[in-house]
Amino acid sequence: MADNEQRGIMLVAEAEKKLKSAQGFFGSLFGGSSKVEDACDMYHQAANAFKMAKKWTAAANAYCEAAELHIKSGSRHDAASAYVDAGNCYKKTDPQEAISCLMKAVELYTDMGRFTIAAKHLISIAELYEVNDIEKAISCYEQAADYYRGEESNSSANKCLLNVAKYCAQLEQYEKAIEIYEQVASSALESSLLKYSAKEYFFRAGLCHLCVDLLNAQHALAKYEELSPNFSDSRECKLLKELIEKLEEQDIDGFTDAVKNYDSISRLDQWYTTILLRIKKSIQDAPDLR
Repeated sequence: MADNEQRGIMLVAEAEKKLKSAQGFFGSLFGGSSKVEDACDMYHQAANAFKMAKKWTAAANAYCEAAELHIKSGSRHDAASAYVDAGNCYKKTDPQEAISCLMKAVELYTDMGRFTIAAKHLISIAELYEVNDIEKAISCYEQAADYYRGEESNSSANKCLLNVAKYCAQLEQYEKAIEIYEQVASSALESSLLKYSAKEYFFRAGLCHLCVDLLNAQHALAKYEELSPNFSDSRECKLLKELIEKLEEQDIDGFTDAVKNYDSISRLDQWYTTILLRIKKSIQDAPDLR
């Protein structure tokens, strides 16, 4: 590994030397552009050497140098690719720098009209933001969904939107989450392959409704049953009905038992747990009107 690191350092030094000679008067007369190309290739080689030595920051820096040279030579595609490579290296050491590099790649790809690949890298940026900035993650997922939809990749767009809905619900932006879940569920119902997944999205929308208003949840449940017989016959629908009933009765124990019975067969993930705890708290906080 030490040998690879030393090789990377030597290649960076050679690349810098090539660039200096290319910038001089004689360099501009005698093959200045070829020297820039050679320097760019050396930065790529250096980055690969640093990667083998697991020197991720040094590898990322070398890719960034290569990207800037690609831009100067007019090769935007190669520049974008180098920024993606830099971002992937920075992911291991500096997530903020990774985001910066990937965003530069996204800008280049969108300028070239490569919206599908731009959307793919926006998802990578969103995943990095998920750690400590959910609002920015949501924004990236929404932008990716727009790009996918523009390219008629509706399935990929919906996957992005489901992430938007998930995080909106966590941020208590329930109306927006409901709108997305219902939209994606309706889209799924139009496909013979996807129609069975609609029940999950209706279930999530119903839980979001319960966080906001019991009466709206009842109306939504009736609408979902009418739209989808599969949902009407599902365990999700049965649980939603039970939860509505327990909320009406302000029955905390019954609410808890209904959730436990469902969870014993279909394991509830962290998102469901969070939302259900909020709904349960609304029973505890409600005045006893009985």
